[in-house]
Parts: sequence; structure tokens; C-alpha cells
Amino acid sequence: MDTFVSADWLAERLEDVRVVDVRDGWEYEGIGHLPGAVSIPFGEFRSGEGDEGMLPGADRWADLLSAAGIGVEDDVVAYDDTHGVFAARFLVTAELYGHDPARLHLLDGDYSAWSRERPTTTDAVEPDPTEYEPREPADSPLVGFDEVAAALEAEGTVVVDTREAWEFEEGHLPGAVQLDWMELVDAESRGLKPRDELASILADRGVTPDRRVLLYCNTARRISHTYLVLGHLGYDDLAFYEGSLTEWEARGGATETGT
Repeated sequence: MDTFVSADWLAERLEDVRVVDVRDGWEYEGIGHLPGAVSIPFGEFRSGEGDEGMLPGADRWADLLSAAGIGVEDDVVAYDDTHGVFAARFLVTAELYGHDPARLHLLDGDYSAWSRERPTTTDAVEPDPTEYEPREPADSPLVGFDEVAAALEAEGTVVVDTREAWEFEEGHLPGAVQLDWMELVDAESRGLKPRDELASILADRGVTPDRRVLLYCNTARRISHTYLVLGHLGYDDLAFYEGSLTEWEARGGATETGT
């Protein structure tokens, strides 16, 4: 599945896909954006009062995508200028509201990868509105507090904390392994590291395709990127803890400190 797509890939299909810029509005308008891209800033599809943790709620999601001219059968490419972590959150949100994952793509290398060699614009984009209708996903990766508690005792599951090392040391789920999402990103290209390097990093932490992988961070942003990476690599047993450590601690879940 072409989850992560190159600037070359997108350039060849720019007229055939819906491109979404999730940066702040001032960046979209002032710095420039990809030709034809619509603006849906990260803050507009995040909510602490949604129907699933930090998700915006189905009605809000429908309004955003309808106004952006996106249809339920459209191929969508999202980008940011932060190595893809905010764009990943947009795409995972789309998947959780029923958009076909095979039609969801992240621009590998973010806005910078495109703007280095290709034209950008500050022209306003006025899409024709649609009537986007969220659906139940065919196979949701979401897990809740009780499922996570059970997973901590399951031998076949590896629980992965995608935060920075210092955050992990201050407190993490019992038995979790630490894998900063940025370890999977190449600092120079701003995109994913080569597949063999990714496989080595993941294997070193015991995050292998034969195991169930349960992901969490603080508020489900950083795990969105790792979730897409693992799916891109062919991992097919992934669990996504939307509530993450924020909910876990609020509900009295046990934590450990140290490495």
C-alpha cells in the first residue's frame, strides 16, 4: 500500500487526488502551499470533547471535509512541514471515520521536500463543496482502557511508547518499549528512513510483524505517524490507543518510571 508517497509520485497525480495542507492558516496563506491544496489546519480537527478521545466528532469531521470538497471515494494526500506527524494525524482520523485506508497517503518529506524543486502558490483555493458522510471503518484499530490493561499481560503483544526518551523515563505503561517516532525519520530528507534501516530499528525494540503492536503517546498525535509507518511496512496487527497516557493516568492506570 502506497501510504507514504514521494513528491514525484504526487506531481504525476496532482490533478487526480485531493491534497490537504494541515499547517496553520498563516503558513498556508503566507508561505505558500501546493497547487490545488485545500487548508484544514490541525487545530480544526482536534477536540478534547469528541466522540473518541481527541477525535473531533463525526459531525465536525463531515463539515470539514465537505467544505474542503472531499468525497468519500477520493484519493487524499496530506502534508505538513513537521516530518508528517500532523498530516499523519489527519489521515488516521480519516481512516477512523471510514475513509478507505488504501486511498489515504502522506507526502513523504513534507512541504519542504516539495518546495525545494517544485512550484508553490499563495492563490486561494475554492473547492466545490461535497456532502461527506463518515462511516464505520471496516476494521477499526482503536482500543480502550480495558483492552490496553489486558494487553499488558498478553505475551504476544508489544506495547510501544512513541514519545521522547525523557518522557518515557518520567512515566510509562508497565512493560512498554520506548520508540521515539522521530527515530523512523531521516533528518536530511525529512521523510522515512530506508526500509532496511527501519526494520533494524524496529527489530531492536522487539517490534516485529509477527507480534501485535499496541501504540500510545500522550494525545495520539505521535502514534499516528508510527501507525502509518508500520502499516506501510506490512504490519497487520496494530492497536491504536486513542486515549493514550492522558486517559490512562486519568483513570488510575499504573505506570513505571526509568528506562
